[in-house]
Amino acid sequence: MGKTQPSPEPGSDNDPYEAAFFAEKHGLSLRAAKIVLYSNGPSRTMCDAAAKAFVEALAARRNGRDCQGT
Repeated sequence: MGKTQPSPEPGSDNDPYEAAFFAEKHGLSLRAAKIVLYSNGPSRTMCDAAAKAFVEALAARRNGRDCQGT
């Protein structure tokens, strides 16, 4: 039995994202998208949540806020 093929289209939560599609969906660089996917995959729910947190942390850092909320 082979590995599941990444799917660019939303589907089952167990179908991994294709990195370029995920990067575009969340406004990430391809490198950042691959890191998030590798760290959290294959669950689309977990990857989407991680991408959202990552984007929010980047925005907080750009705005000079501490990411710990202090």
